[in-house]
Amino acid sequence: MTRWVAVLVLGSVLSGGGLLTRGGAEEKVITSHKAKDIVITLRNDTGQWKKGKNTFTLEVASAKDNTLVDAGKVALSTSMTMPGMSPMVAGATLNPDGVGRYRGTVEFEDTGSRQVIVTWDGPGGKGSTKFSVPVR
Repeated sequence: MTRWVAVLVLGSVLSGGGLLTRGGAEEKVITSHKAKDIVITLRNDTGQWKKGKNTFTLEVASAKDNTLVDAGKVALSTSMTMPGMSPMVAGATLNPDGVGRYRGTVEFEDTGSRQVIVTWDGPGGKGSTKFSVPVR
């Protein structure tokens, strides 16, 4: 038991307390957005979304104490409006990765600012929020 605690503490110290990617590098914040009593944070290895396929982590935390909360079913979709054209819409695939954490993928055909909509429906409540994220 003591050995596991030491391993967890050492891992936390080496990572600076941040979230590590599967490759071992710390993920950088793409954006963080507060919606009432919830904070939605998007992270990946570069701290930005780019044209093409993107992998990322979505976290749902309490605004009060920043602890991850059980958001239940979570969805993320994006859209970009362009004059004279229909909006470019991209839905993300999200898979649970522990309480309040979801691993996702999304693909963008072009660069530009995206309106992101995140919805959740779980034991802690139901809600949605919208914010902008640039795709470079």
